[in-house]
Amino acid sequence: MTRTTNLKGLSRRQLLSRGVAAGAGFVIGVNFVSGADAAWATEMNALKPDTMATLIQMARDIYPHDKVADEFYAAAVKGYDVPDAVDDTEAGIEMLNGVARGKGHGSYIDIGWERDRVDVLRAIEDSAFFQKVRGGLVTGLYNQKAVWPIFGYEGESYSKGGYINRGFDDISWIG
Repeated sequence: MTRTTNLKGLSRRQLLSRGVAAGAGFVIGVNFVSGADAAWATEMNALKPDTMATLIQMARDIYPHDKVADEFYAAAVKGYDVPDAVDDTEAGIEMLNGVARGKGHGSYIDIGWERDRVDVLRAIEDSAFFQKVRGGLVTGLYNQKAVWPIFGYEGESYSKGGYINRGFDDISWIG
């Protein structure tokens, strides 16, 4: 279950020095979103922190991987934190939250069960906003070299002689 803790008025430095109560999914501050364990944080330049936290949760729900940390999802959606994308992104998140409210929730990020969040996403999956976020995640998430080992991908092989001599027939992971 994802819970959000709002610590408006605290700087990132203050948050990290104080720590955060266990059980929160994200901590939202003045210009940042952080993991509840304060192991990662991302600062916002243009988006509202609530919007960024919602984008991170949305990214996790679109491409769920239990072994991939939230910091990688945050990096994948960081590209929406630019002045040119703010209006469309904020409007898309408001649409998402409107659907969540229509289903009896306060906002998308307040929905505790993944299956209920997925139902909200399905309601907007034909929208341009959803398609843009989903499409951007393909490269934004999976092009991060730090996540490749989680999936067992070693990267390109051309510079190392190709796949034929580097485990092309190694299918032990099917097992």
